[in-house]
Amino acid sequence: MDNIRQRALAAIRHFMDFPKPGINFWDIMPLFKDPKLVNDICKAIANHFRSHHPEGIDVVVGLEARGFLFGPQVAIDLGVPFVPIRKKGKLPGETIQASYAKEYGLDIVEIQKDALKPGQKVVLVDDLLATGGTMNAAIQLMEKAGAKVVEAFVVVELTELKGRSVLPEGTRLVALHSD
Repeated sequence: MDNIRQRALAAIRHFMDFPKPGINFWDIMPLFKDPKLVNDICKAIANHFRSHHPEGIDVVVGLEARGFLFGPQVAIDLGVPFVPIRKKGKLPGETIQASYAKEYGLDIVEIQKDALKPGQKVVLVDDLLATGGTMNAAIQLMEKAGAKVVEAFVVVELTELKGRSVLPEGTRLVALHSD
């Protein structure tokens, strides 16, 4: 995994003061210029889940939007369904919602009500953990659906923003890279 971590870090770009002053933006999109690297990252995530959860995983859940870039590939590798968490208003039918605070107000994420079955073991996948609000809302959604989050995985964790601290106690969070 160290080789993959180093290759990923070499591809990720940083933009200071984007989208506003004081923010160091981690741009993961250059990873997708290298399909082998993306495939290697997704295989490493799937292998991590296999080795740390031998009892199995029922569903991979990806957070909008960049969790959609990794989650489906991980789900295919594991041979399990993929469920997207979307921003409010983007899913048809009945939904389950959770809200979270952002620096400029509240946001709402949701899943379709029938996307998960009670008791299913899920893993959450996203590109980055910053302040933790979105990941915390995702965990709330899983609880409302009756699913059990066995792990959350991010490509990058920005440790200085202490996002891990807002997650429920006992949440297992793993990052390909922590900065």
